[in-house]
Amino acid sequence: MASALSYVSKFKSFVILFITPILLLPLIILMPAKFVRCAYVIILMAVYWCTEVIPLAVTALMPALLFPLFKILDSKEVCVQYMKDTNMLFLGGLIVAVAVERWNLHKRIALRTLLWVGAKPAQLMLGFMGVTAFLSMWISNTATTAMMLPIMEAMLQQMEATRTVAELELVDKGKASELPGNQVIFEGPAMRHRDDNDKKSICKAMTLCVCYAASIGGTATLTGTGPNVVLQGQMHELFPDSKDIVNFASWFGFAFPNMLIMLLLAWLWLQCLFMRFNFKNSWGCGTERDNKDEKAAYEVLQEEYRKLGPFSFAEASVLLCFLLLVFLWFSRDPGFMPGWLTIAWVEGETKYASDATVAIFVVFLLFIVPSQKPKFNFCSQSLEERKTPFYPPALLDWKVAQEKVPWGIVLLLGGGFAVAKGCEASGLSEWMGKQMEPLHTVPPAAITLILSLLVAVFTECTSNVATTTLFLPIFASMVRTGVMMNIIGVLCVFLAVNTWGRVIFDLDRFPDWANVTHIET
Repeated sequence: MASALSYVSKFKSFVILFITPILLLPLIILMPAKFVRCAYVIILMAVYWCTEVIPLAVTALMPALLFPLFKILDSKEVCVQYMKDTNMLFLGGLIVAVAVERWNLHKRIALRTLLWVGAKPAQLMLGFMGVTAFLSMWISNTATTAMMLPIMEAMLQQMEATRTVAELELVDKGKASELPGNQVIFEGPAMRHRDDNDKKSICKAMTLCVCYAASIGGTATLTGTGPNVVLQGQMHELFPDSKDIVNFASWFGFAFPNMLIMLLLAWLWLQCLFMRFNFKNSWGCGTERDNKDEKAAYEVLQEEYRKLGPFSFAEASVLLCFLLLVFLWFSRDPGFMPGWLTIAWVEGETKYASDATVAIFVVFLLFIVPSQKPKFNFCSQSLEERKTPFYPPALLDWKVAQEKVPWGIVLLLGGGFAVAKGCEASGLSEWMGKQMEPLHTVPPAAITLILSLLVAVFTECTSNVATTTLFLPIFASMVRTGVMMNIIGVLCVFLAVNTWGRVIFDLDRFPDWANVTHIET
């Protein structure tokens, strides 16, 4: 049986890659309608995306090949979808994130915040989650997690080393009675086993809190994670008359409170699940050993912060560019008051500048602003200094941007927009809308809850098989934690959509721009 399974696994990718298109062929043979041909392409892409038999970005290019061949869209209409305004917005956000990472500004912000929060277990976890969530609002979840986990690991290792040294010192001094194993004859093994379990639980909680906080934080901004940008792009594609209702400011007003609620509930859940939430131990005075652990954690954070050195000119420049980006995004078209867009960039219904314009403007600054102070004292310069160029290197160069920017995500977004365009042109969207007509009797709140649950379940099922295998030892903990995290996320989204989301996006009234059932004459 085992050999048969290994044999099947060996040829799994080959079977999925070549057999799936053949199995789906009866769709277009029995019903050669245009919308069926489009459905064939979408189902094929969905299978390839879920199984990752070929790279995700390559699968995203399939509409550029199959839509023209199946006479769904001509090549020009398809290819233009791969570099839309939304793609430029996301690309600009990615390049700004690369600049922040290059000069370690994100690490300085993280360490400074953690030093300010404190080293008690509950405070430390809340600090790590808060910092991770904030950084993942602006840079990728993966980069944020990759930066935070080594800091977490070093801190936990130092706490363990300090605990071991303290126990050895007490033994040497003949104070074994003060150790957790002071009842060696009667219950030493049980106490030690409980201590080991406590240490493992803290390590699990600290590691998982960073991962979940990165996912939660990415939801707060339009550029924080890919699905948010896809939403904006699909809104522009499917409802071109939506008047920019989903922009950076409106999305932040909707998603940021939701992110804070999810983060707090996730912190409480991890505390209860792994650390037996105890107000006195978590926030008040603990044992002498706990105090030593806290001191060790604080010393690790201080040492990591010292390694960064003084605040550099490059970090200050990147910080200013980043703050300028956020300010321009928020003030472009805030909704409750006229933004700078209305000064000179609005003519009738046309808005010439978008959030993508702001992102690309700041990207230009990053390739122009110097990373060092220019030296104007020409007379007092040495011969060596005179040989160096007057204008120092910029904060970013193209080599760094080319290496660090995940270009495949841009293709993924483009593939999604191409699929949306194909659905519209082939009539698949209209056909699916007719199939869902019975749902008009279901209350909008119930539809929101159902869709949230479906998406939450689907994203759990489409995770990378290799990643699941790699992390199988901690999979049980993740399942136990993740089920509750999904429930928290679904309930928070349900709350947001049906409370302040109604006010921000005027959800109580069906907008005219979304009415696609009218017949144009």
